[in-house]
Amino acid sequence: MTRISSVTTRLWASAALTVLAAGAAVAHDEADSHYRLFIGDHAEGIVRAIDAESGEALATFEIDMTPALTPSASGRTVFAVQGDVGKVAVIDTGIALEDHGDHADITVTDPALLDLVLTGTKPAHVVEGSGQIALFDDGTGDVTLFAESTLLDGSFAPVTLSPGAAHHGLAAPMGDYLVVSVPHDDPEQPRVGLKVIDKAGAQVGEVVNCPAVHGQSQSARVFAFGCKDGVVIATPGQGGAAPVLEHLPTADLGEGNVSTLTGGKALQFFLGNYGSSAVVLIEPGSDAPFRKIELPTRRVDFALDPAIARNAYILTEDGQLHLLDILSGEITQSVTVTEPYSMDGHWRDPRPRLAVAGDHIAITDPLQGLVRLISTETLTEVRKIPVEGVPYTITAVGGSGATH
Repeated sequence: MTRISSVTTRLWASAALTVLAAGAAVAHDEADSHYRLFIGDHAEGIVRAIDAESGEALATFEIDMTPALTPSASGRTVFAVQGDVGKVAVIDTGIALEDHGDHADITVTDPALLDLVLTGTKPAHVVEGSGQIALFDDGTGDVTLFAESTLLDGSFAPVTLSPGAAHHGLAAPMGDYLVVSVPHDDPEQPRVGLKVIDKAGAQVGEVVNCPAVHGQSQSARVFAFGCKDGVVIATPGQGGAAPVLEHLPTADLGEGNVSTLTGGKALQFFLGNYGSSAVVLIEPGSDAPFRKIELPTRRVDFALDPAIARNAYILTEDGQLHLLDILSGEITQSVTVTEPYSMDGHWRDPRPRLAVAGDHIAITDPLQGLVRLISTETLTEVRKIPVEGVPYTITAVGGSGATH
């Protein structure tokens, strides 16, 4: 078994103790588990809210176009990004978890589409960190910063920074700083790297090369960014200093690059794509930070299990769902869950997407008009949820908590 760094081992152990303590604390209260699925339609500007357990349709929200869906860290809101029409709709998920240290309280209300709509020339990536949400506008290069709570309590007063020219970029909040992408001098060329800016938008330190930077995720306060020639790891500075950026090359992994990333919750690691038919595990601080895992066919989508820290799920174009053990770096189980979905054709063609909702993997099956719920324990299908239209993008929010 490949060794996980001591940092991640401690994080996992700490998380396990927290879960055990929370379970003991709420043993005398009524514990509830609620998960909701938010599904974007491929053909129409519609987001549907569905109860993951019962399959009940909770609400249908009409927006302008098929969205990219990004949940907030708390799960209180989902951002429906519609870049081509210059809008980001905000959905109140109706699930709120209040942390009480030794346990969480859960409150469940009806989901709702907020009247507040975020607008821009071409809003794109929504990235959260350090209690702030950054919305990057590809059409201007501007970054809009705000706290999630202000969307819900009516005090929305965002700060806008202009760190550079218009480009397909991103910005990640880290303490009192932002890590932002740097455009090429030629607007027709890909991004060249990353830089750190302060609250006033002033650059701190030098630009770090990250050709064609695309994709980012956070794990245990550390951000990773995908590049054509590796990844850049952003680590918080000591004593409130600016984040430290380090480029890790992937030349030894062969042809391919990282452009999509997701970060572990209880373990500090990242899972990224690599070429069309492989994924790569990334462990910052390890002597061998990259482990490449070849897949039997081309990759469609992948997701991490926030509750079972060692589990990752990968769907390939042959309709197989693969269980990847993060610790060993090996695929331990593969099952067929949908008909084949070829990766040939346009990247926006309707293909399945994954989300993890408690002890289920929710998989959209656009051609069948279904969401398939797969057990995280057995990888067997336990339920089908019929969905109107063409179910496509999906995200899951929710959790377990005490109701007093």
